[in-house]
Formats: sequence, structure tokens, C-alpha cells
Amino acid sequence: MFKRVPGTKDILPDETGHWQVIEEAARNIFSLYNYREIRTPIIEEASLFNRTLGTTTEIVQKQMFLIHNQDDLYALRPEGTASICRSYLENNLDKTSAFIKLFYIGPMFRLERPQKGRLRQFHHIGCEAIGSQEAALDIEVISLADQLLKSFAITGYNIKINSLGCPDDRKTLSLNLKAGLHKEKQNLCPDCQLRLENNILRVLDCKNARCQEIVKTLGLRDAHLCQPCRKHFEEVKNGLNSINIPFNLEPQLVRGLDYYNRTVFEFTHPDLGSQDAIGAGGRYNNLIKELGGPADTGGIGFAFGVERLLLASKIPEDKPLNKLVYLITLGEAAKYAGINILNQLRASGIPGEMDYLGRSLKAAMRAANDAGARYVLILGEDEIKKNTISLKDMSDSTQREINLQDLTKELK
Repeated sequence: MFKRVPGTKDILPDETGHWQVIEEAARNIFSLYNYREIRTPIIEEASLFNRTLGTTTEIVQKQMFLIHNQDDLYALRPEGTASICRSYLENNLDKTSAFIKLFYIGPMFRLERPQKGRLRQFHHIGCEAIGSQEAALDIEVISLADQLLKSFAITGYNIKINSLGCPDDRKTLSLNLKAGLHKEKQNLCPDCQLRLENNILRVLDCKNARCQEIVKTLGLRDAHLCQPCRKHFEEVKNGLNSINIPFNLEPQLVRGLDYYNRTVFEFTHPDLGSQDAIGAGGRYNNLIKELGGPADTGGIGFAFGVERLLLASKIPEDKPLNKLVYLITLGEAAKYAGINILNQLRASGIPGEMDYLGRSLKAAMRAANDAGARYVLILGEDEIKKNTISLKDMSDSTQREINLQDLTKELK
């Protein structure tokens, strides 16, 4: 018997309702903020991610699903931002819209050790706003993420923010880190010893407790920020305070991708354990230029992991009573009459189902209950003769007989 690939998950019919609640709520909130949906391919040229994420990042070095096709090298997308920026330029959206807001929902892929809330195929709900460097946009994007979590019935989360500054500020921060960490090199984990030489900002991302303690002793603040970047970050903080969105300053927050600059942020939840991030994002003011587009094209976005949203959400586990009408037929004549009745109901926008296994009335009633049906229709020879049908309301177990010509009206 074949089994699913490790790190993937079958989303079964009893679970998809929760996914649909999350997705519908997300679409509603995105529409309030004037974001439009974009759908990019799940397969891209591998060089796109090497160029945008950084060759020394964990994703590029260890986590990309690569596909070799003769002379071409493709990758299953590990995140959404690079693909959307590629699409933005390839489809000349920069020439038709000076400023654009986009959202996406779909699967991503990373080759890593599967664990709770971290799969090899996972799903993101995210957005990108491209064309502005204004701090007001940072405030809106973080408030949008906050509003999404509220709409998902998620409480108890924390918002962490930081500023990496411009590319020159990042260099200053890197030099300060190298100076502070060099004497502690032997006390760092093996990965961070390599990061110290190759990409020192990744040390701030390390989950090793010893490395985190060493970094804390450095007393990182905002000394690396130039005046314009410091002013931008102050505007972001003041704006969030003005709309009563609580946040924590986190000087060690850098995010794991090289394209981030200025504002970065992360949403965490204590119920998720050590891998506590629900989602994260930040600014990427140089990414469009890096991909061959116009300079100074500001951008900012975020993504939530849907699997993690479901772990943290308060969506009720009980199956809700739906509007399904379940038809039980008794006898051959009723079976074919029932097909016609179901066809009429569905044509009127009423969801319908019937027993296709020839079960007894008692067993068919159990099946209707398992399906979460709101109403059960019972049609037998007696009902056909009288041109009636029995209608049972599953919410209060009442049952009555009505004329067939009145059925659609009664159910509506």
C-alpha cells in the first residue's frame, strides 16, 4: 500500500471546513484593505530563490526541493514573495500600477525535518504591497496581519518588531556583531561558527539556547540605524501605538531571508512550543531592483502558515449543522422520483444528498446525521401516491408531511 510522502498531510473532508473558514475570513479582510488575489506557479527557476533569498540562507542551502530537467534547474517555491516580485516585473505590473496590493493563498515546500506545525508541504496566506516606502504602509500591513488573526479567532499572540535599516545599516550591524561575537566563537554552535564567517546576521536567528544567551550579552539596540531609518522606525512605532496595536521591540529579530531591510516583524503564540511563529514579514525595498526592476521600488509583506493558524485558532471542533438536505427513498419507484426531486432542489440552490447504498431507514437516518444534514426527506410509495413527502428537521427532531409542490418553498 502506498503512503503519503513524509512531511506532507492529507487534508480530509472533516478538516477542510476549518480551512475554508480561515480562507474565507482572509479573503474578506484582504478585500477591506483593497488587496487583490494573485496565483503564481508552484515551480520556479531555482536561481530566482538563490538570487533573492541569499545563497547562504538555510532555505537555499538545505531546504529547497530541486528538480533537474536536462539543462534546467527548477525549485518548488519555498515562499511567496520572490515569485510575486518575479510576476510583478514579468507582467509589467510596475508599468500599469505605481502601487499595487496583492494577496495569495497556496502551498509552499521546504525540505526539512517534519515536526508539529512544520511540514515539507505547508500552506501560506500572505500579501505583498509594492510601490511605496512610506512608514504608513508598514503600519497598515501590520494592522492587517493583526486583523486577520482576530478574524481567525486567535488570541494570546505577541507581535515582535525590529528595524534592520538600509543596506549600509545592515553592514554596520554585521561589523558590530562580528566584533562582539568573535571572542565567543568557540562557545557558539557549529552552525553559528560557520555563520560568523558567511552570514553573521543568521546568528541572531539561531534557536540554540547558548547562542541566544551570548547574543543577549551584546545589548543590541538601534545604534546601527542611520537617521532616515531611525526616523522611519519611530513613525512605525508611533503609528502602531496610535491605533492601539501592542508590540514588543525585539533587537534580535532579523528574519531568515537576505532581502529584508528596515521594518521586520513576527507574530508568535505560546501554544506552539519552541517553533512559536505563526507568521512573519517585513520590508524589501531593494528586492525589485535586485530582480532587474526600477530602483527605489518599496515593498512590504507577510505570510501566515495555515497549519499553524489552525493549531492556534479557536475554531470549534464540533461539526456545525449545515443546510444539507438528505433524501431517503424507500422502494424503486421512490428512488427515481427522488432523483428528480434532488435535481430540482439543487437547481434552486439547496444542497442535497441521498442514500446510494440501499440502507434501511434507521441506517440511512444515521448516515444523514453523520453528514450533518439539517433536514431529512423521506419518500416512499405512500408519499408518491399522495404527492407528498415527509420532512424531518434534525435540529429539533420534529417531522411533518408536506405537498411536493411546496417543498422548495418550505426549505428556502
